[in-house]
Amino acid sequence: MALPAAASAAITLGSVTPGTAVYSGPAPTYDFESPAPVSGGLVTNTSVSGVSAQPFGSSGSFWTVSPADGSPGNLDLSSFGNISNISFIWGSVDAYNLLEFLDVGGNVLASFTGSDIFNPANGSQTDPNLNPVVRFNLTDGSQTAFTTLRLSSTSNAFETDNFAINAVPEPATWALMMIGFAAVGFGMRRRRPQVSVRYA
Repeated sequence: MALPAAASAAITLGSVTPGTAVYSGPAPTYDFESPAPVSGGLVTNTSVSGVSAQPFGSSGSFWTVSPADGSPGNLDLSSFGNISNISFIWGSVDAYNLLEFLDVGGNVLASFTGSDIFNPANGSQTDPNLNPVVRFNLTDGSQTAFTTLRLSSTSNAFETDNFAINAVPEPATWALMMIGFAAVGFGMRRRRPQVSVRYA
């Protein structure tokens, strides 16, 4: 008897969209204007020459990791459950920027460098291609295993903003939605009582 093979878990680079002067990506879950579950690095609204620069298309506060600002930095996403995709502004992409997807034990599920995003990754602060909105897709087992994004940089700097997190609804949520749809459908199919009119 043959059993179907389990689908392989994967975290892939879904898209790299050149940045725009006014952010035009997905609605952010974290834009760093209010507290976000980050540790390490620095949340700031100030560019520092030779250290870090606000990503092209970012406004207000942003998150940066570097030897000067602290590296690595972690974004804890364990509260979301199953995540299907993540997107964010990757500012002034450099070859020495490293993004890692970690599980609850700190094991690396997938990693990407600046050179995976754009080549040459030379850190331009104004080139839209080097300040893109990147999207990563998670499938199968990676959706449940993934808990933390780790950003690190061996030089100045890895700047980010506007993280948009899309979670897959839990099975219980799907069940409640289906019950709700069934109730609406049942209500719509019920026959209305017929009213007879008698004339005298």
